[in-house]
Amino acid sequence: MASGTQRGAGSWGQPAEGQRSSPGACYRELSRFPAVSCAALGATAGGQGQGQGQAFLLHTECRQPDLPRRRLLRFSRHYSVQRTERGLAISRAALSTEIHNRLLGQDSPSGQRRAVLVRRPPQGHELLEVWDGSGRSHCVDLTALGKHGAVYTEGPFACLAWSHLETQLLYVAERSRPTLPAACPGQVPGAAEPAEDEDEEGEQFVYHEGWGEKLSTCSAPVLCILDIKSSSVSVLESVPEHVSPGQALWSPGDTGVVFVGWWHEPFRLGLSACSNRRSGVFHLELAGGHCELLSVPNRASFSPRLSPDGQRLLYLEGAVGGPHRQCLQLRLLTWQTRQTVTVLDVVQEPTGSESSFTGIYTDALPLQCWAADSRRALLCTPQRSRTDLLLVDTETSTITNLTAGSPEGCWELLTIQWDLLVATCSAPHHPPSLVMAELPPLGQELPLRWVPVEDTPPVPGITWKTLTVQQNSAPHSAGPQTFEALLLSPTGGTTPHPLVVCPHGGPHAVFDARWRPSMAALCQLGFAVLLVNYRGSLGFGQASIECLQSRVGEQDVADTQVRSSKQVLMVGR
Repeated sequence: MASGTQRGAGSWGQPAEGQRSSPGACYRELSRFPAVSCAALGATAGGQGQGQGQAFLLHTECRQPDLPRRRLLRFSRHYSVQRTERGLAISRAALSTEIHNRLLGQDSPSGQRRAVLVRRPPQGHELLEVWDGSGRSHCVDLTALGKHGAVYTEGPFACLAWSHLETQLLYVAERSRPTLPAACPGQVPGAAEPAEDEDEEGEQFVYHEGWGEKLSTCSAPVLCILDIKSSSVSVLESVPEHVSPGQALWSPGDTGVVFVGWWHEPFRLGLSACSNRRSGVFHLELAGGHCELLSVPNRASFSPRLSPDGQRLLYLEGAVGGPHRQCLQLRLLTWQTRQTVTVLDVVQEPTGSESSFTGIYTDALPLQCWAADSRRALLCTPQRSRTDLLLVDTETSTITNLTAGSPEGCWELLTIQWDLLVATCSAPHHPPSLVMAELPPLGQELPLRWVPVEDTPPVPGITWKTLTVQQNSAPHSAGPQTFEALLLSPTGGTTPHPLVVCPHGGPHAVFDARWRPSMAALCQLGFAVLLVNYRGSLGFGQASIECLQSRVGEQDVADTQVRSSKQVLMVGR
């Protein structure tokens, strides 16, 4: 990487062999590295980011464990970014500041305004605020308006989207329901309510089916629009009653809303971490209330992203039923003609090459994923035991892996604006670093020149490598016979290392080569760690996922045992 702003963590105090730190102290030391959760670029008064010499402001939000207080510390960092003939020049623009009570945040398309949803104690009211260069310009107490319940701030439904004209905000909240009224002074508890409320008496005790694990408070989401000038909120009532809406954005010209709708049938339970629930991409016209299904029926379609020119809609699509997470298609809809094509299809079995494309397994496309040419798009997805950044030409369906072969095993795109990429990268021995790059013209993307913004040094005393395992055929085995594992080992010393074996949960998940403080701590304490991506893990093709069906608890266990028994001998040498 080229030089830029580097904020190292300082020198490491590596204890001598036989003088290991306590487990608690070791974990506290290794968990102090912040992870960047989101980033946004804003153009300065010089324009919209075209040409050389353009200045930008980079805003990031970070999360860091606060172990003594058992909470997650959230804070912001700000940087100044300058395009020059030599490339990007980056410097810290302000000191870090802690973020309090903020639930959601989103910058406007021009980068000149920011919308934030905050919760104000002690009543806990939710306020939607708009900030610009002069300070806070608008503040609306959503709770006091009473148009809906709590705003969705995380999970598959949540969104906060600016209209293209930056006059309205779109978000998702729980439908308003009757609540238990507070007792009036002098009123006897349990006394009858006035006649006009008799129809709703007791409704606050009715059970409403939620959307399951991590979404138990989400039952009936509704689309809501805040008009910034009038500070008024409207709930869109034309959404079909058989679906729950989420992941909404504005259609071209701000005449409608594009959203994802999840079918309620056969039941709501079980949406978290399940890309196999029936869903579709819809378009709702604001004027007439007409709602149109844009994607094909009886599929799982989600994560819509509109191109900068408003002519193309990109989204992910998969099969309904089967494994809870699967290999997905990348679909493209032309807005004017409503014609849909498959840009990238499901990969059944990747080719033997390590750099070959293995399919899409991500939960969602980045919120900002389109290049300025409205032709190329970027996404991050597991590719075997790595998570790589891929560039997709939507016209030719060609893929360029921008991070293949890099020493970092996990790349996550935070945003791309005005063809400036902001990403984080990490490895099992390397805490996350924040980096930036300029996206070159079409056909000239490689090599991509990454510039460090916050560069964290590697942790000494840890080495890692990817192991490929060839499993022999057995009565409980089917499909592909090859899988992988990540081996983390302490460096130095002559005595054998005890081995800790970790199969991931899911079972359709993956251990990618990212930074994990708990695993690094085990290495610092003298253990070797084996992270097993048994057959059925994401990132190795759809055939690998399906071969685990009806064999959970047998094939995955056998793969882990085979890998572990072989590795015990290797680590002990």
